[in-house]
Amino acid sequence: MDSSREVGVLVDHLGAWSAGSGALYRRLADSLHGLVTQGTVLAGERLPSERALAAALRISRTTVVSAYDALRSEGVLESRQGSGTRVSASVGPVRGDGWVPGSLANPMYQNLLRETPRVISVACMRTPALDIVGDAVREVAEQDLPALMAEESYHPRGLPVLRQAIADHYERQGLPTTPDQIVVTTGAHQAVALVSQLYLRKGSPVVTEDPGFAGCLDLMRDRGAAFHPVPLDDQGIDPNALRRTIVEYTPHLLYVMPSYHNPTGRLMSAARRREIGELAARYGTPVLEDSAFTGLRAEGEPPPLAAFAPRGTEVITVESLTKVGWAGLRLGWLRAPAEIAMRLSRRKVLADLGSPLLDQGVAVRLLARYDELAAARSDQLRVALHRMESLLREAVPTWEWERPDGGAALWVKLPGVNARAFAQVALCHDVELIPGPMMSATEDGRYAEYFRLPFAFDEATTRELVWRLGRAWRELDRHGPVVEDPDRLVV
Repeated sequence: MDSSREVGVLVDHLGAWSAGSGALYRRLADSLHGLVTQGTVLAGERLPSERALAAALRISRTTVVSAYDALRSEGVLESRQGSGTRVSASVGPVRGDGWVPGSLANPMYQNLLRETPRVISVACMRTPALDIVGDAVREVAEQDLPALMAEESYHPRGLPVLRQAIADHYERQGLPTTPDQIVVTTGAHQAVALVSQLYLRKGSPVVTEDPGFAGCLDLMRDRGAAFHPVPLDDQGIDPNALRRTIVEYTPHLLYVMPSYHNPTGRLMSAARRREIGELAARYGTPVLEDSAFTGLRAEGEPPPLAAFAPRGTEVITVESLTKVGWAGLRLGWLRAPAEIAMRLSRRKVLADLGSPLLDQGVAVRLLARYDELAAARSDQLRVALHRMESLLREAVPTWEWERPDGGAALWVKLPGVNARAFAQVALCHDVELIPGPMMSATEDGRYAEYFRLPFAFDEATTRELVWRLGRAWRELDRHGPVVEDPDRLVV
């Protein structure tokens, strides 16, 4: 397991391993043991050498040796001459937990399960509730509660009044929609999961933007998708490369994020949306349009891609109130051709019978004030973006990024430094980062110098975050550029 890619996978699984208290070697040993008991690392699987893991984690080899020794004494690991260190055959499950060994690991969600109060995590974006959300909750409690409590159905497709409100939301954007085209979901994440279940099976070719959103890529990877990434230009996914890829692979699904791309924050132009829609229609390619990465918005944002696609094109549009309203409001939806919406509804029933009715009641109220809500969030994030950029320019002037058209994050490039290595140094300063390779469907370490940096924090958190990042960067800089040399360690 000593190839750079495989060692990187284990490091990604470990996530914020160094957070907490106690000796560093003990924290590493406990984290490795946890991966074994969870089934992420299987019985009999070979671990990296002490030297290789130490280099990847930017710690001393002595720390790794001590951690391995502790696990050997506990019977978790065993070593044999010539075969390296392996998980003992008698320890841990022999079946995996869904995190396939050797695949690209995504720590974005698994780290939500950890309690790390000292760590500022920028792995997942969290948007605080706006006052309008509180108003909507109070209005539901004071005015709508009796009617909601009288409901006798789970409404797996969604409350009829909410589906009508979502249809009206699209009508206002110039996309004719009827309620039977809408399925309400528990967040956009569930909507993408349902679409993946419907369209994908093992080996299904999927065309996606590169880079892309790791969370949704993982959902498709879990279905066995075979990815065929296509690069971006300043207007969105490259149409010439997309055409060649569609012709060569006949994809079961095209996954794009027109408004706004995650992680770059780019806004796909209206002309590009029309071009993509026409390509999809010509080759019969279903399109999953993910529009959940909202927040900061650009003026003149075009209607959804589905509005530009020729009649009969299979476009499923996914949206959510999470980024625009509140991260705690797990309410999203999808818009699809009516027959596809019905097929997705059947999978929704199997998933959870239906999303919470109280949340749906709040969503009805928010959609009635959607323009006001979106403008308030955009104004808030415009201030947050300016603050983050100003602090970064002062603390780390050599970092590079393009100001995003929208969304809620910067796509930062480190000058000549591997982001995985910097993430380990940042972790020692209680900051959790997602390195760029995690935001790609490829397994070749692409975007090695990049990481995604959300800016939707309050002022105090932003200042503390940038201060910690600056300290980590200066510490790394004192030791010179990061090179692929296991003897050059940072901490």
